Amino acid sequence: MFTGLVQGVGRVAAVDRSEEGARVRIETSLVSELSAGDSIAVNGVCLSAASLENGSFVADAMNETLSCTSLGALGLGAEVNLELPLRAGDRLGGHVVQGHVDGVGTVESVVEDGFARRIRVEAPPDVMRYVIEKGSIAVDGVSLTVAALDSRSFTVSLIPET
Repeated sequence: MFTGLVQGVGRVAAVDRSEEGARVRIETSLVSELSAGDSIAVNGVCLSAASLENGSFVADAMNETLSCTSLGALGLGAEVNLELPLRAGDRLGGHVVQGHVDGVGTVESVVEDGFARRIRVEAPPDVMRYVIEKGSIAVDGVSLTVAALDSRSFTVSLIPET
């Protein structure tokens, strides 16, 4: 379980695709806090660190994961949001994020709004039916509040800290 509060940004160092899915190697300073087999959220997707090597971890993603998350579009050098799992006694500063992603949206607009940015995301109907105004949503693993919504999209507001 995660909180949607990003703890670090990693860089995709390798992607090996096969018929079964993909094996991804991600470079990050968070590797010092991981052991083989540990869970880690990568852009909000719960993956297992299969192995650790030279400042990076390797994780496997099956085809189902690649097809219903943004991980299928990752290429070499891509930056990803990373979060270690919540531990008993940790503060829950964002919202409960399980790491089971429901779909991929498309950014429709980004509007500067004072010190914030309002981002409108079009999402599939099977995702939109669960989105509620003022509710929590994770976008690429970041815990956000839904500021507005219509039948096919939602809007979130990013402050500089986010």
